[in-house]
Amino acid sequence: MNDKSKPKPDSTHGPIDLAQLKELMEMMEAHDVTEVNLRNGDEQWRLRRGPQVTAMPMQAMPTAMPPMAAPVAAPAQASSAPAASGDTAAPVDDGLIEIKSPTVGTFYSSPSPEDPAFVKVGSQVSAESIVCLVEAMKVFNQIPAECSGTVEKILAKDGDAVDFGQALFKVKPN
Repeated sequence: MNDKSKPKPDSTHGPIDLAQLKELMEMMEAHDVTEVNLRNGDEQWRLRRGPQVTAMPMQAMPTAMPPMAAPVAAPAQASSAPAASGDTAAPVDDGLIEIKSPTVGTFYSSPSPEDPAFVKVGSQVSAESIVCLVEAMKVFNQIPAECSGTVEKILAKDGDAVDFGQALFKVKPN
């Protein structure tokens, strides 16, 4: 008798209606639903679309933190690399002083495009001499030489983006 009672609920539910299933899947896609749980009596359906990543966001958070720390370390390594290459070039330059950018911005060699450059190779500078402008946030900062000597190299061009501490000029001290 128990065996006959089981087929009765199955016959009330009937076979899977593929048209309804297809319609449900289309609705899930149209409304960007990734999971649906349906229950009708003892019968339960779970539909998922897309990759199953339910637990992944929580696991991905801690692993995402170290890569965020890596880019912070990478610029320090990148900025030490030019210093290292500058150190290897130092014997060739033989005692030249670098005039460095005090801020991030855009390098300009003259006050306006029509005006001559503040300095050129061979120019004599004193500590107070303005050697260029660095525009940062619409403010044009005058950059003084802060040393005395002869300009030997100009390392930036008009319109170049410059970083904090980037060498702009090399000066042979007097």
